[in-house]
Amino acid sequence: MDPRSADGEPDRSATGLRKVIHVDMDAFFASVEQRDNPDLRGKPVAVGGSSGRGVVAAASYEARKFGVRSAMPSARAIVLCPDLIFCRPRFDVYRSVSQQIRAIFLDYTPHVEPLSLDEAYLDVTDDVRGIGSATRIAELIRRRIKADTGLTASAGVSYNKFLAKIASDQNKPDGMCVIRPGEGAQFVASLPVRRFHGIGPRGAEKMAALGIETGADLRARDLPFLRQHFGSLADYLYRAVRGIDLRQVKADRPRKSVGAERTFERDISSGPALRETLERILEIVWDRIERSGASGRTVTLKMKFNDFTPITRARSLPRPIADKEEFARLSRELLDAQLPLAKPIRLMGLTLSALEGEEPEEAEDGPSGAALQAELPF
Repeated sequence: MDPRSADGEPDRSATGLRKVIHVDMDAFFASVEQRDNPDLRGKPVAVGGSSGRGVVAAASYEARKFGVRSAMPSARAIVLCPDLIFCRPRFDVYRSVSQQIRAIFLDYTPHVEPLSLDEAYLDVTDDVRGIGSATRIAELIRRRIKADTGLTASAGVSYNKFLAKIASDQNKPDGMCVIRPGEGAQFVASLPVRRFHGIGPRGAEKMAALGIETGADLRARDLPFLRQHFGSLADYLYRAVRGIDLRQVKADRPRKSVGAERTFERDISSGPALRETLERILEIVWDRIERSGASGRTVTLKMKFNDFTPITRARSLPRPIADKEEFARLSRELLDAQLPLAKPIRLMGLTLSALEGEEPEEAEDGPSGAALQAELPF
């Protein structure tokens, strides 16, 4: 039986269907620099440090054509694109523009979950302005962003967060994609697995070795197989390839941590090599901290030896860490306290946690996958 509300629409509380928009600014930091400096328009631009230990925080689409990507060492980026123009980050400006964009979102729904300065989920199931459809709301938001900031945004519209995020990346830059109820599983089936959130290059390589290259390949594997090979990621993968995601859009969802880790091509053990690696990870993590606006008290250093044995060391302060310099000092002290290492490591990571406002994430109940195939106007 198709449950209905008083107005004849499908009862969304019973079906679990939502109207979710994921908005992602196009090359946000680099686009702001190009907007504010006309001489940079149409040229390959990277935001970040150009020094030997510098890291690319963002790259314009002109730079991406050469293979330049965020989190890439600046020295590598210059090799790929000798004409690359570096701009120092202006996070105060990026935050100001982000606040402008957030205000636009809030004109259409109070249910806004920011992921960073340049992207957010919006739940527009309740059409508070009577616009008529999530697709139309997304179009209006993109127009407002362009008019008010001079920047372009891409949007994905669907019935859950997983699909909306995938859709927003489908027609970048300055594009939009809509995945309607009943279309999710078919849409996901044709995607390469590297498009799934949480699957990086190494994860994609592991899947390829198992004969899994697309969503359809992944769906053909049962849950025991996925749990055997992918552990805690298995349940997420099993649901995702069926177009299922029961997570709610939660306004100002508190982050539990901000961090990054890197697995090396070759194991390393020498002090200078370890310190150089730490400096690169420091740049990446602090960029993410700046993007998210996070403030925390605990720094954790993670390493994994070449026999896969993990080691973690943490340092907490009674107050939030003041700035990048203090974060870097604590990170270096954690590493130095472990030197010399007993054996080489294959992975290193840094995390900021004990964030301000941190709360345990609530468990989320929802309907079965079959319920997600009910019709809902988009």
